[in-house]
Amino acid sequence: MDVGKYKYEIQKKDKLQRKNQHVSLVKEIRLRPNTDVHDFNFKVRHAIQFIEEGHKVKVSVFFKGRQIVYKEQGEEILQKFINDLKEVSKVEQEIKLEGKNMHLMLAPDKSKQKQNKVSENKVKE
Repeated sequence: MDVGKYKYEIQKKDKLQRKNQHVSLVKEIRLRPNTDVHDFNFKVRHAIQFIEEGHKVKVSVFFKGRQIVYKEQGEEILQKFINDLKEVSKVEQEIKLEGKNMHLMLAPDKSKQKQNKVSENKVKE
């Protein structure tokens, strides 16, 4: 067998595999403990858009100075975020406090997205 032809075929297969590969990125959304309703809703819409594109979303609440005393507010915001996105995502990593940052990780839920698309198609018809 010709070595040059063999190497060419391997390169061709590798290129085809890389072409069909989907890289999942992690998008981060930053919040504060006293984030207002409009800003929160704006960030939720962005998170939905990221999840529909197939990316994971890391939601972080940053405490500045003495705001760390209000950990409950951070947990409430993250819990509300989870509730708003439960239709299109699943929780990959629970709420976790590290230093002055509280975060969680959301991943796209393929089964829920398929159900939503099917229901949207029925409504359009």
